Amino acid sequence: MGDGASVTCNGPGTPYMSSEGMAQSPTCGHVYSKTSAGAQSSKFPVTATSTWVINWQGGGQAGQLTEVRQTNVQVAVGEVQVVS
Repeated sequence: MGDGASVTCNGPGTPYMSSEGMAQSPTCGHVYSKTSAGAQSSKFPVTATSTWVINWQGGGQAGQLTEVRQTNVQVAVGEVQVVS
């Protein structure tokens, strides 16, 4: 996540609904506790990896494939609000 945290989610997560606003995900998510102001280029480097395990069958055969997709982005966190 760029701030030293790592998040592993199992399953597809919770679909975004605009009525939920900025509520934290009930199934998987990350909340930044500091801004990215002190990071290189004032952004956190974030790597997202998705792993798909595909079971298939057809034509009298069956098998399993694993597909891994990864992307890197830079995320600017400009303001952190603390609620106590």
